[in-house]
Amino acid sequence: MTHLLSTPRAGSPSRPLRARLFVSGALLCLFLASAFSALAQSPAPSPQVPAASPSAQPDESRLPGTISGAIVDQTGVPIVGAQVTLTCESPASSQQVLSDDDGQFSFFNIPPGSFQLTVTSAGLAPRSVSGILHPGENLTVPQIVLAVAAEVTEVRVGLSPVEEAEVQIQDQEKQRVLGFVPNFYVTYVQDAVPLTPRQKFQLAWKTTRDPVSFGLTAAIAGVQQADNAFAGYGQGAQGYAKRFGASYADFAIGTFLGSAVLPSLLKQDPRYFYKGTGGKRSRLFYALANAFICKGDNDRWQPNYSSVLGSLSAGGISNLYYPASDRGARLTFENSGIALAATAGVNVLQEFVIRKLTPASSHANLANP
Repeated sequence: MTHLLSTPRAGSPSRPLRARLFVSGALLCLFLASAFSALAQSPAPSPQVPAASPSAQPDESRLPGTISGAIVDQTGVPIVGAQVTLTCESPASSQQVLSDDDGQFSFFNIPPGSFQLTVTSAGLAPRSVSGILHPGENLTVPQIVLAVAAEVTEVRVGLSPVEEAEVQIQDQEKQRVLGFVPNFYVTYVQDAVPLTPRQKFQLAWKTTRDPVSFGLTAAIAGVQQADNAFAGYGQGAQGYAKRFGASYADFAIGTFLGSAVLPSLLKQDPRYFYKGTGGKRSRLFYALANAFICKGDNDRWQPNYSSVLGSLSAGGISNLYYPASDRGARLTFENSGIALAATAGVNVLQEFVIRKLTPASSHANLANP
């Protein structure tokens, strides 16, 4: 047995050779095992997805946009109902709208490219604005100002200052809030011609004899009657008549003294000159200040002696017809203070509200040629 183990057979490998073969086989097995393990752990190749064609992706260069803006007259007041026509490169995209109560307009879903806006309004010269709308842009064009049409202003060429002022007064006498409340003492023409003394009295006379003035005075007297103000007048028809007469006298005397007599003597303009431009704060201060300042007939701003002295004078005269128990310096300063406060309040309404409620004020947009 020992011999058999120690002596190799014919044709069989020797022990060192067998050892080498064993090691080589083991290494081969290890290599094959590691190769199969790596192959099993590697992810399967994902299927190839064809790329989307360029035509299937949105073209950002053709995204539509919007165009908006505002239309005002030469005084900065919004123009309602102006016709705005949009002309684009593509005729199918052309549109037409009217400006709203704030003079605003907007066009939506407009393709990018060059465009032109044409704005027209009765009595005003047309205006065109051009621009370029970029893809997806919300474009706000600069404020569009419409001037007076040439054919409108030509009728005033050659008029004397007095004749020009007369034309402006005729425009003012058409101004009525909501179509019926007189609004004669405001001008929407920034460089309005100074009034002559006759024209100042003309406005005062037309204001004091207007039916609406009588109606408002009657309402004031009714409120006083209900509150038993100025009790010395009593009640009943006689008391109401006295209150009505006193209220109307306050109104008429104040109007003639502060808007006709003193302005003629002191050469001051009794009208409120509508501003209409600038920030709300500056317009508010302007309106309040105009209770104490005014334009002179020399077109310069100055203290409003006519209004202040007119209110004090009217308050003093009121002592002649008010009950004895209500007379005195208190009544004078009380009435004059109320008149000045009312003037300031009306000025604020003129600046921010009344213009929009006065249909005939569009006639006052005419500027001097």
